[in-house]
Amino acid sequence: MKTIIFTIVINILLATHAGYSNASESALSSPLYDLKNYHIDTPNMVSSGMPNQGHFETLKNIGVTKVIDLLPGDRKEESSLMKELNLTYYNIQVEWGNPTLKNFHEYILTMKQFNKSEGITLTHCRLNWRGAVFTYLYRVTQLKESEESAKQDMLAIWVPNEIWQGFIDEVMSKY
Repeated sequence: MKTIIFTIVINILLATHAGYSNASESALSSPLYDLKNYHIDTPNMVSSGMPNQGHFETLKNIGVTKVIDLLPGDRKEESSLMKELNLTYYNIQVEWGNPTLKNFHEYILTMKQFNKSEGITLTHCRLNWRGAVFTYLYRVTQLKESEESAKQDMLAIWVPNEIWQGFIDEVMSKY
């Protein structure tokens, strides 16, 4: 319980500056000040653009224990880093121009598996555009959160283009 409360407090403090250009000087000294589009989705889910090793170490220190990487391609380097940091890692190869229902289904299964253990799950991609859509859809379709609230969080990161809006519509119609 203490860990959860500590994690929430740290996340609130970090969220006050994540992704905003008007961050205070104390926020700029935080190790996550330059993590692109860092966002707290729920007390157990955060998302971001591509973290570097220092970001991953900081995220681990605030309670992240699991990482879902939505980038396609050779992810051996990140996989090795996650082993070194003792973080559970899973890669879902989501092509930028062709997100699929299969990708989202794999995300659901991974999140459900990850939710069986303690800690926070980080979903990341290059800029947190894929991540923002996947976390939005998961929150609405699986956690049954308010679409308005979850969508507002997604739109704070980016406004989906035609391909991604089509993907959102397809997922919403299936789930």
